[in-house]
Amino acid sequence: MPIYAYRCTECGHQDEHLQKMSADALTQCPACQVEKYTRCVTAAGFTLKGSGWYQTDFKGGSSATGSDS
Repeated sequence: MPIYAYRCTECGHQDEHLQKMSADALTQCPACQVEKYTRCVTAAGFTLKGSGWYQTDFKGGSSATGSDS
């Protein structure tokens, strides 16, 4: 199950909730009880590793490892 980040536009309360992908988004803020609790967009929390991926994928910097002939 994914973890969704939420933020209340009324009081500014922020929290993360573990929910099924098929579950409806939460709307009521647990801090102020107002119906202005919205789901936020966040960065993915995974990196693709293993065979089949290039060595330079998902690495910082512009240097590549390899032989210069």
